[in-house]
Amino acid sequence: MIDRLVIENFKSLRRVDLALGRMNLLVGANGSGKSNLLDALRVLQGIGSGFTISEILDGKPKSATSVAWEGIRGGSSLACFADGRGNAGTGDLTFRVHGRLASRPGRGRVGPDDLPWDLLIAFSPKSGRVTRERLQVGGTVIYDTDLVEDFSQKDPVWCTIAAAPDFAVQLQRTRPALGQLAGPWRHDGSSTGSADDDPSLDAPEDIGFVWGHLAGEVVGLLADIQQVDPESRLLREYSRVAQVRQMGDRGENFAALVHAICEDEKAKDAYLAWLRQLRPEEIDDVGVLRGAVNEPLFMLQEKGRTFPAVALSDGTLRFAALTAAFFQPDMPDLMMMEEIENGVHASRARLLLELLRSQSVTAETQVVATTHSATVLDWLGEEDYKTTFVCKRDEETGESRICALADVPHFGNVVKKRPVSELFSEGWLEAVL
Repeated sequence: MIDRLVIENFKSLRRVDLALGRMNLLVGANGSGKSNLLDALRVLQGIGSGFTISEILDGKPKSATSVAWEGIRGGSSLACFADGRGNAGTGDLTFRVHGRLASRPGRGRVGPDDLPWDLLIAFSPKSGRVTRERLQVGGTVIYDTDLVEDFSQKDPVWCTIAAAPDFAVQLQRTRPALGQLAGPWRHDGSSTGSADDDPSLDAPEDIGFVWGHLAGEVVGLLADIQQVDPESRLLREYSRVAQVRQMGDRGENFAALVHAICEDEKAKDAYLAWLRQLRPEEIDDVGVLRGAVNEPLFMLQEKGRTFPAVALSDGTLRFAALTAAFFQPDMPDLMMMEEIENGVHASRARLLLELLRSQSVTAETQVVATTHSATVLDWLGEEDYKTTFVCKRDEETGESRICALADVPHFGNVVKKRPVSELFSEGWLEAVL
């Protein structure tokens, strides 16, 4: 889980410093910076996936050995903060991420549980090279490019692992060091072993092995970010595979995921319980129909009648897909969702919020979602105010200001007299910022 995120010079985010929780909501007008924050999380996903800086920002086509990666909106040319006068942005982008490594079912751990980690990375969109990088785990610096002589002048460059000085690794500056250093490193700089190995922390020859694995866990956490933004067109299609453990970002193979959920009786019952709260008619069952070559298609049964995906409304399909995302056999560490209320009636706003709140805890998946719904805000609890963020774009400077509701001046007193929905709809929140 990511506890804190600091971003500098990225798009409209001149500098933001956010303390994140399990469920995080972003609210604000169009163009206020919400999507830019989600783009920043995708940058972190690209770092964890081992892409080069240029690939992270501008994209990477599918190859025989890797999947396609869609670049960040605007690419490298629009990645830097530009002021309100239209002057092009320049300089390095800086990301600082703090979190904790915690055990999850089915995932191995090396060393103590619940270790804090802190990653600092700065890079130039123009040159496509890393200019500064440091990783700390458990209070120990694993590597720091400030300790490398003439780091900014060399490529590749040899980097000594600060936590184990006998270890040195040759790094390419075109990609983050984190992914290059992840793995069970030995004295000669080679990688060996597997994630199931359990070396002794007391053995000096295994120190590099252990720290390499811990760097690998940070890599895995950042790479394990999923953006869920289902498209109705894809949700109505037959899946190309029979069963998947995770749905595509746009809803690809949605029916195959539902089939996987239905294979687990407990998961199916929980999924069906959420769907039944959405529809006015009682849902008898959820599952899939089969095509000519046994390919699955999503369906609902109501009062004995079967309704295939093609006969269901956009709102029903979208809610079914968002809900299914929380019952994936392979849950991501962090899930991003844009405009969660799209296609869902205002009377179901509370249901949406309860889904995000409860399932982010049950599934142990951190959620960052955007919403334009004032109604959703009225169902927030006092604890939610700490991780519900108001975004506002300054018209003169072009800078996005992002502030937790709990930190908005006078909010605590005003919300006792007026509902949050009114404060949001009437622009009070933006005016105070």
